[in-house]
Amino acid sequence: MPNASMKKKVLLMGKSGSGKTSMRSIIFANYIARDTRRLGTTIDVEHSHVRFLGNLVLNLWDCGGQDTFMENYFTSQRDNIFRNVEVLIYVFDVESRELEKDMHYYQSCLEAILQNSPEAKIFCLVHKMDLVQEDQRDLIFKEREEDLRRLSRPLECSCFRTSIWDETLYKAWSSIVYQLIPNVQQLEMNLRNFAEIIEADEVLLFERATFLVISHYQCKEQRDAHRFEKISNIIKQFKLSCSKLAASFQSMEVRNSNFAAFIDIFTSNTYVMVVMSDPSIRPPAQGWYCPIELCPPTSISNQEKAPSACPLANLVEAFSKPSNIN
Repeated sequence: MPNASMKKKVLLMGKSGSGKTSMRSIIFANYIARDTRRLGTTIDVEHSHVRFLGNLVLNLWDCGGQDTFMENYFTSQRDNIFRNVEVLIYVFDVESRELEKDMHYYQSCLEAILQNSPEAKIFCLVHKMDLVQEDQRDLIFKEREEDLRRLSRPLECSCFRTSIWDETLYKAWSSIVYQLIPNVQQLEMNLRNFAEIIEADEVLLFERATFLVISHYQCKEQRDAHRFEKISNIIKQFKLSCSKLAASFQSMEVRNSNFAAFIDIFTSNTYVMVVMSDPSIRPPAQGWYCPIELCPPTSISNQEKAPSACPLANLVEAFSKPSNIN
């Protein structure tokens, strides 16, 4: 087991049915959105240890949201639940009919955090946004965000709109995990040096298991502000398609008349994506991997072997077209 100092306690809380376990299963257990329907209700607290970037272990506490459990968290289990918390993630069902009760429980969480873990980072996910009419989403989220920021004082909270059916879930969780990475400034400086040496337009670093973006460096302006989470979503789904064929995803190469993009194993815990303006550029013969490592015999490294070419088209679109989201 890693050193205890590398364990980070993460509380995942919210009313029953808000979608906590579904999002956890998609990010960390390789579920696809439609398969989360078969997940049962969380009873009390489910503990899981998620290894992230090798030595970092997320000690994830998925807390059941039934009223009885919630009341116990704030009374008999208060110290056990809220002590030594690094991150509190509170999930709100945007269509909840008990908003007042949701806010009451959230405030109770904040009081317990302030007493037991005052340095903890707070994230609020306004979830199931796909159920809101598209032309109302910005307004509803802005109103909810203002309410949550006001209720959170003197603590600060970061708010995200999320849905298991699109890339917003990856955006939120990438931002959360980023806060837990030790020495992240050094990591970003090294990535910048790497990008400048190879003269890349952009370099993205992904955690290998979850494909969450953990760092990036941009040398040239890109038009789609949501491309990171789109790529995470696309590649994660493609990896799952590969696994169903008893194959493992190793690398991908995408090019058109405007750019070339390469995704490959970078270290034992990361993938790298390198974007170049010159579409004639070829990847290194040994790939982008730092240490020498044998590739699995069933690895997939070209489009012909892939179970579906759709992810390639989506990936090109993420870099080629401006976002439709203002």
